[in-house]
This record gives sequence, C-alpha cells and structure tokens, in this order.
Amino acid sequence: MHFQWDWLCLGVLIINSVTAEIENEETLDADVEVEDFDKQSQEADVDRDKSSLEVVYQTPKPTGEVYFTETFDGVLAGWVLSKTKKEDTDDNIAKYDGRWEVEELKENTVPGDRGLVLKSVAKHHAISAMLTKAFIFDNKPLIVQYEVNFQEGIDCGGAYIKLLSSSDDLNLEYFFDKTPYTIMFGPDKCGEDYKLHFIFRHKNPKTGDYDEKHAKRPDVDLKKFYLDKKTHLYTLVLKPDDTFEMLIDQSVVSKGSLLEDMVPPVNPPKEIEDPSEKKPDDWDERPKIPDPNAVKPDDWDEDEPSKIEDPDAVKPEGWLDDEPQYVPDPNAKKPKDWDEEMDGEWEAPQIPNPKCETAPGCGHWVRPMKNNPKYKGKWKAPMIDNPNYQGIWSPRKIPNPDYFEDLHPFKMTTVSAIGLELWSMTSDIYFDNFIICSEKEVADRWAADGWGLKKLVASANEPGMFSQLVTAAEDHPWLWVLYILTLALPVGLGVLFCWPAKVKKTDEDIDFKKTDISTPITKGELKQEREELEDDEIELEEEKENEDTAEDEDEGEGGEDIDDEEENEVADESQEGDKSNKSGSEDEMKEADESTGSGDSTVKSVRKRRVRKD
Repeated sequence: MHFQWDWLCLGVLIINSVTAEIENEETLDADVEVEDFDKQSQEADVDRDKSSLEVVYQTPKPTGEVYFTETFDGVLAGWVLSKTKKEDTDDNIAKYDGRWEVEELKENTVPGDRGLVLKSVAKHHAISAMLTKAFIFDNKPLIVQYEVNFQEGIDCGGAYIKLLSSSDDLNLEYFFDKTPYTIMFGPDKCGEDYKLHFIFRHKNPKTGDYDEKHAKRPDVDLKKFYLDKKTHLYTLVLKPDDTFEMLIDQSVVSKGSLLEDMVPPVNPPKEIEDPSEKKPDDWDERPKIPDPNAVKPDDWDEDEPSKIEDPDAVKPEGWLDDEPQYVPDPNAKKPKDWDEEMDGEWEAPQIPNPKCETAPGCGHWVRPMKNNPKYKGKWKAPMIDNPNYQGIWSPRKIPNPDYFEDLHPFKMTTVSAIGLELWSMTSDIYFDNFIICSEKEVADRWAADGWGLKKLVASANEPGMFSQLVTAAEDHPWLWVLYILTLALPVGLGVLFCWPAKVKKTDEDIDFKKTDISTPITKGELKQEREELEDDEIELEEEKENEDTAEDEDEGEGGEDIDDEEENEVADESQEGDKSNKSGSEDEMKEADESTGSGDSTVKSVRKRRVRKD
C-alpha cells in the first residue's frame, strides 16, 4: 500500500509537469501562428518584453470584383457630409452637425490602421459616399461587411449603415433620415434593448408604395458585442434564392427567408375580413349564463358585514386613555418672518407623544376587528351552460383587393450609395473596412487582412488568466470562496494521500516489532529451574502413594484457585521478562531467543507441579 501512494504522488507531479509543458508549447504555437498569419499582407513580431503585439500593417486590397471598399487609411476622399436638417425635430438639434474624425483605435492599436470615428454626443451625424458601381439585384448575391468598435461602450445609439436607392435626384449633401434607402443593416442599442437591424424597403407592385420589412430578432445574446470595447465584424449576405444570413465575427447569428421570416410579411393574405359586415344584435357570445331557476336560500343574509369587533378582546394594561398620540413640539419656535395676518395663527408642529413610547397605546381604545363568520356577501345565481351560445362572432372572409404575390423579393431597388445617418449619446464609435461584393471568398480575404489582424492584436493584449480571475472576483466577491476551495482541494488531497500514509505505517511497524519480541530467560535461571524440577519429581514419587485420595479431592475443589494462581504467576513472569528485556545485554537476549522453544514448556510444567505439591 505504501508503494501505491508513492506512485500516486509521483503521478500527480508528472501530470503537473506535463500540463505546464503543454501550456508552454501552446504559447509557442500561438506565437508561430501570429508570425505565419498572412505573410503576403502583414508581418508580425512578438516582443517578449512588452505586453502588446507589434505588427507591420498593410492596407487591405480587394482580391476580386467589388462594388465599394473603404479603409480610411489614406485621404478621406469621396465622402460627403450632409448639410441639411432633420425634419420634425427642434431647430437646435435638427442640423446634422455631428463631428467625424479619421483616427486610430484607442486600445489594441494597429499602427497605420485608421478608421472613421463618430466624435459628438447628442448630435445628428450624416455622411455618405457613392459606390464604385451600382449593385443591381439580379443573379448575384449581395455581401455587405464592415467593422464597428464601441470604444466607450454604448448607452443609446446606433452603428448601422444604409444602402441608398438609385435615383436621378440623389444628392449626398442633402442626405437625411427621409432619403430613400433599399437596405439598412447594423447594430443598434438603447437602454437594455440590443438589436441587429436588417430592414429592406419592398415596393408594392400594385400601388408602387414602399413598405419596410424587418427581419426577426436574432436568438443569440448581443450584449457582449456592444460592451466589450472590441472590434467586431458585421456581415449581411443576401442570396438570389431569397434567403439571408447575418453574421458577427464570421459566425451566423440569424438566417431565414425573405418570404417567411420578415415582419410584416412581404406578400399580403389572399383573404381579409369583410370591413362592411357587422355583428348582429341578437348574437349571443356568452358561453355561461346565470341559472334562471336558482333561488337565494332563506338564511342568506346579505346585510351581514364582512368585519365585526372582536368581543373577546381586552384593553391592554397600562393603556393611556387620556394621552393623545401626538402633541405640539415643545422645542419648536415661531419663525421670525411669520406674518399672522398673512399666514394665520402659528401652531407648533405635531410630534409623537413621548409618553406613548413606553405604553402599549394612547388615546381612545377601540376593539380590534375580526372576520365575521356569518358574512356571505351578495348572493349570485350559479353559472350554467348557455343554451343559446353561438360562439365568437367574426366577419366573413372576402378576397383581398390589395393582394399580390412577389415570389422573388430579392429583386430590390438598385443601390448606388452608402451612408451613415446616426444619433448617439456615446462618442468614439469606430467604423472601418467597408466592402460590398458578391463573392464570399473576397469578403473573407478582406476580413483576414483587416479585422483578423485587429483580432490577433487584441488577443495578444488580453490580460493573463490570473488577472482575469481577479477582475471577475472584483465584480463577484463570492468567487474568492471558489478560488480558495479550488486551491485548497489538491493540497488537502496531497497531504491526505501522501504524507499520513508513511507515519501510519511506521507506527504499525513499531507495534509489530514490539509484539514479536520474546521474553528473554538467562542460562542461570534455566539451570536453576531444571534442578528444582528434578527435586520436585523425587518428592512427588515418594508422596504419590500416600496422597492419591487427597490429591483427587484437591483437584476437584481447588481447580479454580489453581488456575488463578497460574494466571498470576504468568503475569509476574511477563513483568520480570519486560524488566530483563530493558536491562539485559544483547548477548543474553539472543541466548534467550535460542532457548525459548524448549524452556517455556519445561517452566510451565514446573509451575503446575509446584502448585500441586503445595
């Protein structure tokens, strides 16, 4: 058993060593991945003495056909600030005078990588740019992708974009909230309502009017993407088969059909309720009615009150009937500016009567109220099924005069511009790396050259596990108890399984050795015992013939005494053996061990014969 616990302890040490080695290898592998990531577009160098990842940034370049790209790394060309005002708004805030800047991220900065930053608080912002070429919804997918970082978190505001509809009178200097758009997509938050918008404006083929169709809310929790102050990648994919996908950081958070998963639906119902039809006056919708044959019982008294005075109640002893509950404050003084002609006669404010604090109560004592056992309330007839019940009335259905069927809502209005029209109560919202294309590979490569690099830098700058645990414990102090138990458990198991086992075995060994030691007998004592034995045998033979009868009686009556004396002599002999064990020399102990086998039986026989002789 001792070897099993030793092997267990050794196994624990080996596992800890292997785990530490694996962590070191994973760290090295992560460094290798950083260095090997996108060698054609960026170079990474991990500095072991610094907490940040130093990289050489290169502006992303599209690898295929695109309709629009923007990195904000060069001159802000092509973007137009709105000069108009928002309608139906107070004049002092109606103007689109929110400030925009092009700058680097505040945290996890990638040198040379800049973005468009919304700088103003509680102001309207509007900026837009024309696409390189218009996107026509035909037989190619539409992919819209860009990055957002809420550097200061977000209280109330949005970071969505609008794809503006093509028209002859489109003027970006007059871009405002009523400017026609085809698609609106992106994050939005106000209060505790976290949204990811996907809205498209659908044209009614019969009337030519446009209606907004909203995608259903994603099932995932969006809160972390809005509050972690990291750069996130938002992607919208529309396909010619009338399906859509919304992705955050290249993971799908919502998908569906343009025909089935939009609110309100693209196509109206074929039938509607007849608006001219009205419910008949004699239509009975009551499933239950009072029983007309029921009669109120004679003993039913509707006049009985629900509460009555408790007749068994007794006024508590010490109740102060003559003392009011409130008295004028004796310390109050009339204000100097009190005008009795204007304010009336001044009276001191009322305070609780101090005499009532030690008494069970003051003032006129009133019996407490209790439930009236005779109270039944107003009598009502029991309910029965209505024999004239006709069900819930509803108007008849008629063909919908506005019905149409659009089997391909993907074919939306052509898009020719992109714009950001926002209001925010939080500043420093960062936008970067816009792309509009039709090929998923092009969008993924664009993301790897931009957002992928930001993600690596942010990961390299993440605090260590210990710092994260401490931060979590600051927000949730109960975690300290969990940490202590987690650390104490392996230590306690190690002490329990490794250390006490050796001590216990040592004690067992000592006990075992003590029980194995025989009582030593010296040669002199053994010789003397043999001589006494010989003398006793001679005497016993001489007296045997004369004492046969007496010896038999002694054996019958005094058997118990003989046994007791034998036990006492054995105990005395054991004590003498212990004493000689402590004082005798090693040679005497060895000799005693050699002669123990033959000496014990001889000595015992001598004792028995002595007893019989006596």
